[in-house]
Amino acid sequence: MSVFFDRVALVGIGLIGSSIARELKHLKLAGHIAISTRSAETLKRAEELGLGDSYTVSAADAVRDADLVIVSVPVGASGAVAQAIAPHLKAGAIVTDVGSTKASVIAQMQPHMPAGVHFIPGHPIAGTEHSGPDAGFVGLFKGRWCILTPPEGSDAGAVARLRALWEAMGSRVDEMDAAHHDKVLAIVSHLPHIIAYNIVGTADDLETVTESEVIKYSASGFRDFTRLAASDPTMWRDVCLHNKDAILEMLARFSEDLAYLQRAIRWGDGDKLFDLFARTRAIRRSIIEAGQDTAKPDFGRMAAEEKV
Repeated sequence: MSVFFDRVALVGIGLIGSSIARELKHLKLAGHIAISTRSAETLKRAEELGLGDSYTVSAADAVRDADLVIVSVPVGASGAVAQAIAPHLKAGAIVTDVGSTKASVIAQMQPHMPAGVHFIPGHPIAGTEHSGPDAGFVGLFKGRWCILTPPEGSDAGAVARLRALWEAMGSRVDEMDAAHHDKVLAIVSHLPHIIAYNIVGTADDLETVTESEVIKYSASGFRDFTRLAASDPTMWRDVCLHNKDAILEMLARFSEDLAYLQRAIRWGDGDKLFDLFARTRAIRRSIIEAGQDTAKPDFGRMAAEEKV
């Protein structure tokens, strides 16, 4: 596969950033990979892993002469990063991000972008509960969606180049309006994480359930909630604060539906319960058919059995 960009700067080298770095190297999509992160310890680890070609704690130094800049930081830090790198971006460069909220990122970053620089926000819908440079791996984006939300008037050629890069890394690419993206992600990603954090927190708070019992019996549904609730707390704090309108709208809808379910249980309405459970079971099958998960009965069970 041919080089897509002569010089790529990665600002932030956590799960997503390090996975991008690995893909760029593995597929030889970049001539030079410059890595920047504020933490000297994290930067050292990225260098030990051989994720890039140059390393610096200065985002400004990393983006100099870069043809593509990928910002992979918690969304709350997007504005500060944009302000720091803006004077050092070369004309014609493409600047993108990987944040889970888009309207907020655009509001924070776009005002700092110089004329002649192409700002094209993005969001790869892929990840795990792990974080840091060690968490990344080749194949994270394979078959997963990456959503681009180019602002009105964006250069079509720059959008096409960024799309082609994500496709080269295995992603399926879609484009949509930032506000629509935020509403969609509020229900398919943000709300499930919030519910998971809440359920795991509730279990931890219940004095009648000891920690040993929670762990001991976690092979039930609770285990799958803990995977979501193990996600990076800084990232998810920022997601909640920067997509609060869409999240609150979805939480209100969820609360109404939960009250409906509560009434059905209280009054022993088996028909309503069965109809709901049958409908949601079909959704699971649709996700598998769409290639966004596998029907393989694993979910960590095989790994656990190997330790026995």
